[in-house]
Amino acid sequence: MNLYLISQTENRGYDRYDAAVVIAETEDEARNMHPMDFKKLSIVPKDKPLDLDDWTIPKNVKVIFLGIAANEAKPGIVLASFNAG
Repeated sequence: MNLYLISQTENRGYDRYDAAVVIAETEDEARNMHPMDFKKLSIVPKDKPLDLDDWTIPKNVKVIFLGIAANEAKPGIVLASFNAG
């Protein structure tokens, strides 16, 4: 498992996520995670606007590899940045 920083700048403002640190096997898996964890973006068509307005579509998510996660780590969100309004 790997640690990734995921971020987006397309959907800015109050009550929106701008970034998260996630544990995932691949960059693509990380890109399809939602900072709220339980929302699965992989089922959303790539070019269709989301019904949820607190993140963005996967193609707009920037992914940066941070390092290797601990052996016992499970895929998911480690920390998310939410801009409450």
